[in-house]
Amino acid sequence: MERTKVTSTNYLNKQAIYEECDEMHAISLIGGQWTLGILSTLINGKMRFGEIKKTIPQITDRMLTLELRKLEQNKIVTRKVYAEVPPRVEYELTPIGYKLKLIIQELDTWGKEYKQEVGTASCIDK
Repeated sequence: MERTKVTSTNYLNKQAIYEECDEMHAISLIGGQWTLGILSTLINGKMRFGEIKKTIPQITDRMLTLELRKLEQNKIVTRKVYAEVPPRVEYELTPIGYKLKLIIQELDTWGKEYKQEVGTASCIDK
């Protein structure tokens, strides 16, 4: 995965926007293709990797791993490893992560209303 150079203009512009605009900062944390699906799944409580994968069958193991690491790094998800054989790992939202519950529910409601009013056609269909 390629990272933006800290000295690049693109990086500096993003940093300035994130510092001035809290909404943009929030979107940068939860706006990934799979992130909301993962968060929606974890709203219901602790889950193991395989359980999360079953709720989002289209995501690859690698992408799920990368997204969970990113969420853990951003303190939205915690990862607990149990010293067992076979190893058991559970993921759970942090207290700040659980604060997204109402936002996710509102997005779900908005998405349903959008589909009813506008239809299900999207840029994916083009």
